[in-house]
Amino acid sequence: MGIGVSNWVLARAVSQCGHLGVVSGTSIDCVFTRRLQMGDPGGHMRRALAAFPIKDMAQRVLDRYFVPDGKKDEASFRAVPMQTIDSSAALTELTVIANFAEVYLAKEGHDGVIGVNFLEKIQLPTLPSLFGVMLAGIDYVLMGAGIPRAIPGILDRLSVGDSAEMKLDVEDASSHTEFVTRFDPKTFCGNDWKPLKRPEFLAIISSSTLAMSLAKKASGKVNGFIVEGACAGGHNAPPRGQLQLNERGEPVYGPRDEVDLVKIRELGLPFWLAGAYAEPEKLKEAMATGAVGVQVGTAFAFCEESGITPEIKHCILNKSKAGTAEIFTDPVASPTGFPFKVTQMEGTLSEQDVYAQRERLCDVGLLRHYYEKADGALGYRCPAEPIEDYTRKGGKVADTVGRKCICNGLLATIGLGQVRSDGSSEAPIITAGDDVTHIARFLKPGQDTYTAKDVIDYIMAPVPVAVG
Repeated sequence: MGIGVSNWVLARAVSQCGHLGVVSGTSIDCVFTRRLQMGDPGGHMRRALAAFPIKDMAQRVLDRYFVPDGKKDEASFRAVPMQTIDSSAALTELTVIANFAEVYLAKEGHDGVIGVNFLEKIQLPTLPSLFGVMLAGIDYVLMGAGIPRAIPGILDRLSVGDSAEMKLDVEDASSHTEFVTRFDPKTFCGNDWKPLKRPEFLAIISSSTLAMSLAKKASGKVNGFIVEGACAGGHNAPPRGQLQLNERGEPVYGPRDEVDLVKIRELGLPFWLAGAYAEPEKLKEAMATGAVGVQVGTAFAFCEESGITPEIKHCILNKSKAGTAEIFTDPVASPTGFPFKVTQMEGTLSEQDVYAQRERLCDVGLLRHYYEKADGALGYRCPAEPIEDYTRKGGKVADTVGRKCICNGLLATIGLGQVRSDGSSEAPIITAGDDVTHIARFLKPGQDTYTAKDVIDYIMAPVPVAVG
């Protein structure tokens, strides 16, 4: 659901209803520090910092980013350095702490289960991020947007304090060159290190072939799968075969993109179905295929507890009630090259003039591509950065056409958009699944908002038995 939409508040609410609540781990360092700079309303970030086991690290983060009365509206957020293969110790500490804090708060005060969702394509912060959520006792790790073959083994090693490494996917790398990131729990923690629970690992997949490969060839045990269809929000897997676009310019999915659930079931591992399954009938249908349940995103994205700003929720809910809510599966918006579902709304990056007015820059850098420079060092380039910068780094002009800064746009969607030196603010980009057109069904009569519990009660309602 993007950055900070499925936040600790939402995940906690879902978990307290007896289900798996999942927090987003994407850009959580930026989210965490910007909450601190907003004055930390409610004191939640500071409460999580106080619970972090290594006190001097927590204090350093607090001293650097906390603004007691909150920054002025016209002031910019203090930037978090972009991740690199040799990130500073301070950035590594922040990454661990931010991930710890989100999970700590989601798990606070109840015995329910909590998961975290990471993108495999965002590789540089993965190791310290995993360690941070494990320090907080995470129950499940979910990962998609790539082939997370290395993750199960990494979880095994981190849980017992062994050093872990992760190979980076690097463009233009010579055959004899390998770039890896490393993280050593015992070096990081020193005398404070203790064995950690190894969370269950769920791979987010869109093909039975990938599921079978992960089940047999992953570095450790895969505990289950989220089987995601093309109508789910966020990034979608590209259609198989030659790309074809419909009359609106969206990728066309066909029979080859349908997942063979029989083969998934034959693996003997639990699986959940995702993508427009927030209906009692769809839950029943999923269970009939052998799934143990469904994953729900869009329905929760616009509930009271989610991180999306109230103004955006109100606008999209009104569009849903009026029958004018619309999704465009943009084949070029994301720097990843994956199709990306964009909710259409005035004043956001879904509008061409808003996109055209934004000065191209890359200062969050989550979706940068890694490449080998002429001197053998690791380089970083983003198709959404200034075109001259991208091409100077060996990128192709054609790859920059239509690319949007997903990082800054998604942060703006949750009210944490950067303020630029000229006084302008980043415009939001809202991602949701096809089901956004019908989210008004969760509203009770006379109400203009709904809760996570309302969604769960709706989905879990008994399905009427046909008579006749």
